[in-house]
Amino acid sequence: MEVSVNIIKQGKHVLVAACDLNLLGKTLRFGEINFEVSREFYGGSVVSVEEAVNLMRQGTAVNMVGLTIVKRAIEEGLIHPQAILKISGVPHAQIVRL
Repeated sequence: MEVSVNIIKQGKHVLVAACDLNLLGKTLRFGEINFEVSREFYGGSVVSVEEAVNLMRQGTAVNMVGLTIVKRAIEEGLIHPQAILKISGVPHAQIVRL
């Protein structure tokens, strides 16, 4: 499975935005919440899940959406299962390293 990863650098901070490739460009709706998996934010390089996890380990902040990438982040110990928010049944999680 492949994911889209966008890396945004601002000074010493590195934001890694990762999403399952099939979600790129879609809008998830849950009640009044509209969550856009925008190409501007999540669009970047198409990489393997393993490469995405390696990039996420290097980020000072990570934003991820999608069953594949979030599941792998849990398996790798990057996030706790209780830290996941589901929007229209699609998992979303964030990591902030201070």
